[in-house]
Amino acid sequence: MQLSRLFSILALSLTLLTSSAWSQVSYAGQKTAADNRAESTSPSKRETERLLNERRSRARSILISLANDALSFPDMPLRARCLARIADALWEADAEQARSLFRKSWASAETADRESKEPLRIRRQVLAVLGRRDRALAEELLQKLKVDLEDQSKQTKRSLWELPEALQQRLSLAFSMLRTGDTERALQFADPILNTVNISTIDFLVQLRDKDAVAADKRYAAMLMAAGTDPLADANTISLLASYIFTPQTYVVFNTVGAASYSWMRTTTFPPANVDSQLRLAFFQTGAAVLLRPQVPPDQDTTTCGIPGKYMVIKRLLPLFAQYAPKQTTDALLAQLEALNTLVSDELRQNEGASLRKGIAPEKDIAANQEKSLLDQIEHAKTSAQQDEAYLGLALLALDKVDVRARDYVSKIEDSEFREQAQRWIDWGLALQAVTRKQTDMALDIARKGDLAHIERVWVFTESAKLLIKTDHEQALSLITAANTEANRIEKSDLDRPRAFLAIANAVRLVEPARIWDALFDAVAAANSTDGFVGEGGRINLTFRSKGKMMTATEPIADFDIKGIFEEVANTDFDRGVELTRGFKEEAARANATIAICRSLLTQQNVSSTPPQPAKN
Repeated sequence: MQLSRLFSILALSLTLLTSSAWSQVSYAGQKTAADNRAESTSPSKRETERLLNERRSRARSILISLANDALSFPDMPLRARCLARIADALWEADAEQARSLFRKSWASAETADRESKEPLRIRRQVLAVLGRRDRALAEELLQKLKVDLEDQSKQTKRSLWELPEALQQRLSLAFSMLRTGDTERALQFADPILNTVNISTIDFLVQLRDKDAVAADKRYAAMLMAAGTDPLADANTISLLASYIFTPQTYVVFNTVGAASYSWMRTTTFPPANVDSQLRLAFFQTGAAVLLRPQVPPDQDTTTCGIPGKYMVIKRLLPLFAQYAPKQTTDALLAQLEALNTLVSDELRQNEGASLRKGIAPEKDIAANQEKSLLDQIEHAKTSAQQDEAYLGLALLALDKVDVRARDYVSKIEDSEFREQAQRWIDWGLALQAVTRKQTDMALDIARKGDLAHIERVWVFTESAKLLIKTDHEQALSLITAANTEANRIEKSDLDRPRAFLAIANAVRLVEPARIWDALFDAVAAANSTDGFVGEGGRINLTFRSKGKMMTATEPIADFDIKGIFEEVANTDFDRGVELTRGFKEEAARANATIAICRSLLTQQNVSSTPPQPAKN
């Protein structure tokens, strides 16, 4: 009994000692709320916050002053875009003033569009900015736009690609919401128009599914139900509906002579969506209901595809029916194909091109079949022109695989002008994909040996420099020097010259930060040597024309624009950045740079421990 009591006393003593020790450690080692408040209001923090608030106040003043200037810009599209972007930048600080600027922007956009050959271009741009900020005002302006276009919409023929213009603007707004992650607001804009099947609406659902599969599948199911009872639904409707489940972001439709129009990513094929088996069955039921409708006489056929297009759609989708649909449904569709077989040309019956297999058959099988077909064409070609087209086809197949043998195929083209165009196309494609895949050795080899424009070489050199910062800093520096050499070879009046120097500035900011202001000064000087440089919309365009085809490629390049680099330097030295923006002679470039630098400061969330740097002379 005494021994037990002794243990109890010892245990209690140890507990008290431990508690006391923990209290001392807690007191000595842990910061209290008061400590944290004191630290957050330390002199250095307070000074940093004071300087930051001063600069934010100045940024607001600069933007308001710019808005007043913009109201007198003679260039109406510039006026509308500038006012919308200022409103967007000011929204968090003063929503009412921003809303007023949005209305003024819209009024300017209406005037600009009336004077333009593209009657919705500027209003579309304003809506894209406004939609992120004020749904009620965006809805009001969309309704106004709908009334303006009511007559036009009635006259617009059914399109497999887009909705009537006013509705397409609503969907464009929904897309912009979706890209920023605001799924709820995106659906508020999109829901009223998701009862129509075309490439735009299906693509919206495909992209929605990445963010909210349940919401996307629910709307797709409703779309299937509506299509099954729609008398205007045809084979192309079913081809597009199939894309949602089986070939996301690969869209194929056929015209009334059986020729394909398509949209797909050249280097990427997305896997089938993992949908519920009942939803997949619902697709096959709707598909069969439409594809097995009795064929009307050709002179009464008002479908988008006619008999030839319907034949090609069934031929394309039949492997999916054979794999997933009930056997009875597949047999009925096969019988329909046999019935149509006698109504189409030999050429269509023998057609096994990529449009029939893309996204459905394995890519290697498609490539192998195409390669074999092209080699046969070369062997049996009757003219050098036919051979040249086949060699181009082989080069394009190699390009898809980022295979440098593409250059060898091009070298076998006899027609010198054709060969030169093909070489440019293949070399830029290889360089672009090599950079995208971070294959810097290959990209630089193409840049040095290939047939690239100066602006293309600048891009390859600057992107490669950024990729090599950690592994080979010396080479990264030498690539910036090489990019400068290429940029200086561009004519002073060419708009590509300032774009090149902006790309160099973006690389310098990462590779050699101490030289950023010199690099930006060079970019401003290059901009001032041209007429019409606005500092946005930077891209590399390439067009290829031959007797057999025409191809165009557009690659947007963010580093060619003012916005990104001026947003970045705002956090380094706001005052110096503002001073530099005043160096642009063109109103548009000056406005875009000013908005970028002020917006960056106004949207900055955290107070840095380092006070903003003072302006330097």
